[in-house]
Amino acid sequence: MTPAEDFPIHVIDDDAAFRRSLVFLLESMGWRVCAHASAEDFLAAAPEPATAACLVLDIRMPMMSGLELQQVLRQRGWQVPIVFITGHGDVELAVQAMKHGACDFLEKPFKDQVLIDAVGRAVKLGCEARARNARCEAAQALLDRLSPREQEVARLVALGQPNKLVGRALDISEKTVHVHRQHVMEKTGVGSAAELARLMLRADPAALD
Repeated sequence: MTPAEDFPIHVIDDDAAFRRSLVFLLESMGWRVCAHASAEDFLAAAPEPATAACLVLDIRMPMMSGLELQQVLRQRGWQVPIVFITGHGDVELAVQAMKHGACDFLEKPFKDQVLIDAVGRAVKLGCEARARNARCEAAQALLDRLSPREQEVARLVALGQPNKLVGRALDISEKTVHVHRQHVMEKTGVGSAAELARLMLRADPAALD
C-alpha cells in the first residue's frame, strides 16, 4: 500500500484528543493528514475534490453532522471516498451514509489496523477514480477537436455504420463522409472504428446508446 503523498487524508472530528490520535496513527503510516475540528472548518478550508485522498469523518458532530456534510459534498459534485466513524447505536445512520456513497464505517472502539485497512481501501478507491477521470478528460479533449458534423459522423462510424449508410443518415454524399471520417481519425489519433468507439465510451459510457 503506497501512501498518496500528494493527496492528504482529511480527518474531521470534534473530539480533539481522538482527532489527534487518528492523525498520529495515519501519519505513522506515511500519509499526509489534515485535521479539522468541525464540518464547518473543513468546508471553510476545503480544497479541490481532486486533491483529497479521502475523508475520515465523525458521523455525529455539533452544528453540522457528518451526514449533513456528506450531503453538501454530494451537492457540490465531490466524489471523494468517505470513511465514517460512528459511536454505539449509530449503525442505522452509518447504513444511511453507505447508501449515499460512503465506502466504509467503523464503530468505536476499533483497532488501529481496522482503521488503517479502511483508509487504505478508501485511498485506493480515490486513486482509481482520479485515474478514470483523467482518462475520461483526455478522451473528451480529443473528441472536442471535432466539428459538430465530424462528431455526428464519428458517432455513426463508432456504431459500425459503413460510409454509405452514414451519408444516407446525415443526407451527405459518401465521398463527404469519407473526408469527414479521415479528419476524425486524424484529429483523435485512432486507426479504426473500434478504437474510435473505445475512445467515445471512455469519454462518456452512454455516448453510443
